[in-house]
Amino acid sequence: MTGSIIFDPLIPWSLLVMVGMIALISVMLAAVRGLNGWALRALAAAVVLAALTGPSYQVEDRAPLTDIVMLLEDESASQTLSDRPEQAKSAADDLATRIAARPNTEVRRITVPDGEGDAGTELMTALSAALAEEPRARIAGILAFSDGQVHDADLPLDLPAPMHLLMTGKSTDWDRRLEIRNAPAFAIIGEPVTLTLRVEDMGAAPQGSGMAPLEISVDGDTPQSYQVPLGQDIELPITLPHGGRNVIQFTVPEADGELTDRNNTALVQINGVRDRLRVLLVSGEPHPGGRTWRNLLKSDSSVDLVHFTILRPPEKQDGVPVSELSLIAFPTRELFLEKIDDFDLIIFDRYKRRGILPALYLDNVANYIRQGGAVLVAAGADFAGADSIYRSPLGEVLPAQPTARVLEEPYRPIVTDLGKRHPVTTGLPGGGDWGRWLRQIDVAQPQGNTVMSGVDDRPLLILDRVGEGRVALLASDHAWLWNRGYEGGGPQLELLRRLAHWMMKEPELEEESLTAEATGQTMRIKRRTLSDDVPPVTLTDPSGNIAELSLTETSPGVFEGVFEGPEIGLYRLVNGDQNAVIGLGPAAPREFEQTIATSEILAPVIAGLRGGAIALEDGLPRLRNVRIGRPAAGRGWIGLTPRDAFETRDVRQTNLLPGWLVLLLSSALLIGAWLREGRR
Repeated sequence: MTGSIIFDPLIPWSLLVMVGMIALISVMLAAVRGLNGWALRALAAAVVLAALTGPSYQVEDRAPLTDIVMLLEDESASQTLSDRPEQAKSAADDLATRIAARPNTEVRRITVPDGEGDAGTELMTALSAALAEEPRARIAGILAFSDGQVHDADLPLDLPAPMHLLMTGKSTDWDRRLEIRNAPAFAIIGEPVTLTLRVEDMGAAPQGSGMAPLEISVDGDTPQSYQVPLGQDIELPITLPHGGRNVIQFTVPEADGELTDRNNTALVQINGVRDRLRVLLVSGEPHPGGRTWRNLLKSDSSVDLVHFTILRPPEKQDGVPVSELSLIAFPTRELFLEKIDDFDLIIFDRYKRRGILPALYLDNVANYIRQGGAVLVAAGADFAGADSIYRSPLGEVLPAQPTARVLEEPYRPIVTDLGKRHPVTTGLPGGGDWGRWLRQIDVAQPQGNTVMSGVDDRPLLILDRVGEGRVALLASDHAWLWNRGYEGGGPQLELLRRLAHWMMKEPELEEESLTAEATGQTMRIKRRTLSDDVPPVTLTDPSGNIAELSLTETSPGVFEGVFEGPEIGLYRLVNGDQNAVIGLGPAAPREFEQTIATSEILAPVIAGLRGGAIALEDGLPRLRNVRIGRPAAGRGWIGLTPRDAFETRDVRQTNLLPGWLVLLLSSALLIGAWLREGRR
């Protein structure tokens, strides 16, 4: 029970003050004029003014409420290092027991996990959510058990009580970190791209040589080792080996005594793109499709085209001097012997042997294919004759041989059952409802994959691999009819684009491939194959754990599956003879960018209400009661602020000046003043 006098004025306080001033002036005038009853009139005015303030005696039935002390327990990734979990739990349990034993005090324990994605430790966010659920008037203190590596310390938060950091870790902790300063998302194949990285020691690192080992591997291959200086930015030129995604892993071997090796590895994923496609087009005598080939290639600004064509066969005798046939001599030796490796693709369009390109040149083209080059042969009627390039050293690498028959009849090119699964011909626009072609060269003994057929299901488009290179044979010279729109035309541009990219080994057009795309900790695995089914994919996570995932066919030749990665890092995928690597998560997880315990990050927050930071390795602090605004921490102690909060259960009010009493007193005083003045 508590009692107090409260006022509930019958008129506004400003008006009450004015009435009081008028009454005071009236009394002073009466006193100046010498009226004997001025004192009684003053008392009467005071009674009336007091009644107007509405005084009453209030009695409250109060129930005291307990003080609340919040314990924030950091369980983020950086807090799991060394013996920090045991250190924090032991201290939290001990202090929670001591706080609960205090009179009129409760404990709230709040767990702070990792933030979503790579947000890091969001301790202040967790505190804000906890404060929203409790009355601020009951909060007596906030204790955070953490290494101090908080990533939302700048969150504006009005704390109702002092906050203290009970810091885990040891003064002897040290760690070595690998940091990637910059890494481009794309790079040109064959050209070096510069990456900037840094290896540095943090904390109480031991004295050494100032150098550290660095291992670099691409797509999971055998790593190469280097020695790099500590604490300096290192510019490292990297040349991408292939198109598509290149996964580059940088690793610093774990040193004795460092806190963790989780920040010793960084993954960089760079997409390799080609600068320009260099194409050599070798044409025989002019024909309607020759201009189509040239126009298609020249229309692409990313193509550098060199066109070697024969406009005047040697057997044509018209008396024109050879010196007047061209301005300069065509550099056949330079193209076909010295610089042939500079080309990404060579196209033979209705070319036949005329003695212009010696057998040595064509033999060099065959070697070019075996060593990784690409050749497309668009065969005309000459391919079936005695002068066919098949009857040259180039015939050893072509995927089929001519039978000497030329089929002159209309037919519609059809994608074979195998072609429906091959990335070059699967899903071509038009769905097979294309215009007809009028000529096909009959070939036999096809090798590789026949993806399109023509007359009576004879091979029309054959793709093959020879050594390290690739070769394609189109057994017709009438593809240009699609470009001219004959009978509705067809997807010539798309077909040739896919052919060129397949021959240049673009990853998205590989008929046998295993790829994965990452979104956060989820990877979507895609297996492309010419087979009807595939075995489960074997996945190896960064810790060496192995899992299997079955794939489902989503389209002809494409099998897919989704896998949730349990941790951040490099994953290795194996399916049959196909291998792939993919990195999940950021290049360097935020929780492991800084691992040494510190109080500097939370210092501005703690200083707001004069809290303190205590290292747990120095022992648990004592608890004291302090008032708000006073220092709340000192050497070996931290303070809590008792709030003395209560809950009011019942309120009773008694009017101190009831109306009848005011009327009686004021009337008696006024009558007394009148009588006193009347006797005079």
